Amino acid sequence: MSITTIIDFLKDIKISRPGLWFPTVWIYLVPFSLNTAFWEQPVFWIGFFFVTFPLNFLVYGLNDYNDVASDKVNDRKGNFLFGAKASQQHLNTVPKKIAIVLLPFIIYFTYLSGIYMLLLLIFMVVINIIYNFKPFRIKERPPFEICIQIGYVFTALFSVLLNDLEIIPWQTLLYLTLFAFQAHIAGEIMDIEPDIIAKKKTTATVIGRKNTKYIMLGLLLLEVYILAIWFQDYVLAGFLAVFSIWMFLDVFFFFKEKPYSVAQMKLFGLAMNLSAVASMLWALYAGKLLHPVF
Repeated sequence: MSITTIIDFLKDIKISRPGLWFPTVWIYLVPFSLNTAFWEQPVFWIGFFFVTFPLNFLVYGLNDYNDVASDKVNDRKGNFLFGAKASQQHLNTVPKKIAIVLLPFIIYFTYLSGIYMLLLLIFMVVINIIYNFKPFRIKERPPFEICIQIGYVFTALFSVLLNDLEIIPWQTLLYLTLFAFQAHIAGEIMDIEPDIIAKKKTTATVIGRKNTKYIMLGLLLLEVYILAIWFQDYVLAGFLAVFSIWMFLDVFFFFKEKPYSVAQMKLFGLAMNLSAVASMLWALYAGKLLHPVF
């Protein structure tokens, strides 16, 4: 393997944004319970790997392929936490690489789980095409670019099909949808300045930073309510309650309309990953997200 090949591979890893793998990993793990010893099954680990690099290479690779202008002026990009600042020449190779990476998994998972798995995987590919490419390009049709994040929830259904698990309750699907909305909005808030420079229309650029933070705070409070009342999971509710308090202080006292610095955004990204790992472990241990009381 040549040095150039290694460098290109590292660029592709960076495009997949390892610092933002946690939403797909988190959602993949939700249907599991510790009493099933799922970690002893090879298929679990194959699925786990799929929702890290391959799936995120699809999601963020197509995103970067169509976002050269805004990424070029985005100071938080250019790292493994928030993604690459790849050249147009490199990005031109990405769609083909995505197809090469995904195809073996699509064939293997379809062989294991049948036609419904094939349809689900095709849907996951199509929804990313609709999000990124004209004439649809939902990513620049606010507020639909937030609504389409419901596509992340299908990672849980992928997990259920692949690992032959019980379907998760609709209450859990609703919570995961709000989780996906909230995670996307956080990124939009951080990208307002480069998106405006690149004339990219998002909910955050249209309604402004403060109003977008209000929406995020509202989603967080709704998630806290669902976790505490519907699932009686006071630990996960506590995680998000602390985040809600921070967002309240952020929007009303600390930052308000001011943009975050790159160092602050990296700190937030690290904090999100640490809290994601801790909350994943708790969710697996407690299993409350699989047993709503409402």
